[in-house]
Amino acid sequence: MDIQMLTAWIRARYQHLRDARDAGVTSTELAVMAGALLLGAGLLVVAIRTKLGEKIGIINGG
Repeated sequence: MDIQMLTAWIRARYQHLRDARDAGVTSTELAVMAGALLLGAGLLVVAIRTKLGEKIGIINGG
């Protein structure tokens, strides 16, 4: 997973969520958008942990 791509996607989703809230979108639609945002954040955490694990493995394993 590409960390920069995930970060850009999360920023775009967050901006979309803010715009939708200002436009008066229903709470169900906001909940779906927030769920997608949380899913993206979880994927970002997994990507960062994977990248760090690779780096630590390289340092420790040679």
